[in-house]
Amino acid sequence: MRIGLFGGTFDPIHMAHLIVAEEVRLAAGLDRITFIPAHRPWLKADREITDAEHRLRMVRLAIASNPFFDVSTAELDRPGPSYTVDTVEAMRRRADPDDELYFIAGADALADMPRWKDPSRLMTLCHIIGVRRPGAPEVDMEALGAFIPGVCGCIRMVEVPQLDISSTMIRARLRKGLPVRYLVPSEVERYIAEHRLYSI
Repeated sequence: MRIGLFGGTFDPIHMAHLIVAEEVRLAAGLDRITFIPAHRPWLKADREITDAEHRLRMVRLAIASNPFFDVSTAELDRPGPSYTVDTVEAMRRRADPDDELYFIAGADALADMPRWKDPSRLMTLCHIIGVRRPGAPEVDMEALGAFIPGVCGCIRMVEVPQLDISSTMIRARLRKGLPVRYLVPSEVERYIAEHRLYSI
């Protein structure tokens, strides 16, 4: 089985996340996409993050209608900061020996790859699919290869519809009392309202 691993804070999950996951699944011929909400992303240690239980519930609501999507609590079950290599290693242990793992990352995240924990080890555990995001610069593969030898052969870039939607923008709209209809799934919109998330 070919399994895509889609990690993120998902604070909150939104329509662009779902479109990226589905487009990557189709483009790369994946059998399944597993969403992996982060416990405490080390690159976001300086900002407040919504309680993990809320973020997990929103992901489950958002993906419920897609039979090719599921969710893993691999990072939420582990204390401390979330490092990609540790997560993929945990997913590798849980997978069947014949399963192929594909880690999905935005182009902006790939540009930061030299700062990741043990990126060379990561390349032995999975393939990497890069996704271009609106406004993000192209990944300098030559520079990336200079820092991490062999990485360029492990990365496949996938084009997806360019939707300029972000969790940051959604949180800002909610703090201003603006609607987020059509930016997040309706089930997530209701959940946010019921639990009064992201309001001041």
